[in-house]
Amino acid sequence: MKRTGPSNQILLGLILELKKKSSEQDANLWKRVANDLEKPTRQRRVVNLSSLNRHTKENEIVVVPGKVLGAGNLEHKLTISAFQFSNGAKEKIEKVGAKIVPLLELSKSNPSGKGIRIMG
Repeated sequence: MKRTGPSNQILLGLILELKKKSSEQDANLWKRVANDLEKPTRQRRVVNLSSLNRHTKENEIVVVPGKVLGAGNLEHKLTISAFQFSNGAKEKIEKVGAKIVPLLELSKSNPSGKGIRIMG
């Protein structure tokens, strides 16, 4: 059986950049995120806001190598980076005052990956 992966050109470019960042900075975090994003859509991580709320502390930086969904509420400020966000999740995150940062931007501002947690 042929293994399938992403055919989305934007996602493929993101995976390539994250792998490059990983080898340049010797940061395994970005390689792990890239490998998770390479998986087929059904195997990618999906995280609800209620789960993020339960397992994080104020002002943490969190990466979700997949999609963030809007089920539940977020009660503290976070910096969240993911490949996709549902519309409901975006609204709730912005209402609390948390920040949404694109994965590529986060990898450029924190190339070593220090202080970042992978969720999902």
